Amino acid sequence: MISASAIIPHPNRILIIQFKYLGDAVFITPALQALQAQYPSAEIHLLVSQDVAPMFEHVSWITKIWVLPRKRGKSTFFESWPVIKKIRNCNFDLSIDFVGNDRGALLSLLIHAKYRIAPLEKKPNLLRKFAYTKVIPTERLPISWVKRHFEMLKLSLNTPIPPNLKMLIASDPLCEDQAEDILKGHTVICHVGTSQQKKEWPIQKWRELYVLAKNSGYQLAFSAGPNEREQGILTELKKQEPDIFLLPPLLGLKMYLAVLKQSRVVISGDTGPLHFAAGLGVKIIGLFGTTDSVLRAAPIYDKSEAILSKPCKCVGRESKFVTCQKKQSCMDSINASDVFKMLKEYG
Repeated sequence: MISASAIIPHPNRILIIQFKYLGDAVFITPALQALQAQYPSAEIHLLVSQDVAPMFEHVSWITKIWVLPRKRGKSTFFESWPVIKKIRNCNFDLSIDFVGNDRGALLSLLIHAKYRIAPLEKKPNLLRKFAYTKVIPTERLPISWVKRHFEMLKLSLNTPIPPNLKMLIASDPLCEDQAEDILKGHTVICHVGTSQQKKEWPIQKWRELYVLAKNSGYQLAFSAGPNEREQGILTELKKQEPDIFLLPPLLGLKMYLAVLKQSRVVISGDTGPLHFAAGLGVKIIGLFGTTDSVLRAAPIYDKSEAILSKPCKCVGRESKFVTCQKKQSCMDSINASDVFKMLKEYG
């Protein structure tokens, strides 16, 4: 293994490997822009799972997107092997795995770029030890994901970080007309569900926001993830406020990105839609409560884009619970009037 201080020559072809949650994939885009600025003549390729690919397909400075199938709980190695062989034959000078999990380690080893960089935990398994030629100990990296990726580049490649870099993805321009038809003139999207119940803003708060916005002439559209629990939130909200407008539940990522792009503001406690919207250049209002969101996601946004709850108690043993165990959850402490005030400030 090459030490972290070793010098890597100017690469002509760079492969970025990113296998993590859907919304978190957006976090790598500021780092990719910094790499492009550092190596303007280099090809930048991106290797992601097939469910992530649509957010990068129309980013002009990414040379090529390589896609691997992904089925939760099932091995897809034999389906992936033909793609891996093609990538290996590209003879990459440098690969950067921003996550450093087992899947990324195996891919890094098989693709076998000359230099292979990743973050590494204190006690790595054998695969992760031998997969990379250059590692950055995670204890040297910030918790916030965007800052973490920047620090990785700085420590491994001496990458200068240009000022004011933001997350950047793109929607499919061919979907614009259909996206407008789906929104039907509604300019503010409220995404009410999240992957973790304790991160959800209570239905009553969404209802209060809807009434405040409606009375001031705002056109709100409500969305949630396609699973039964999140759709149930929309069903209950519709019972309480029959006039609310709901987005279809099964748009697919490509169309969902196009719909977000057509909106003016996105409000959510779910980091996925927030990161998508921010990457598309749409204004956001993030509702952050749990410790993980405050430390890893909220630092990306400035004070005009995020509302934090009262101090979160979902730490230690309680962080493992699906729902908050306190009498008043952290998310419940965020007032609809404060969210509406921020919405009005956007004009």
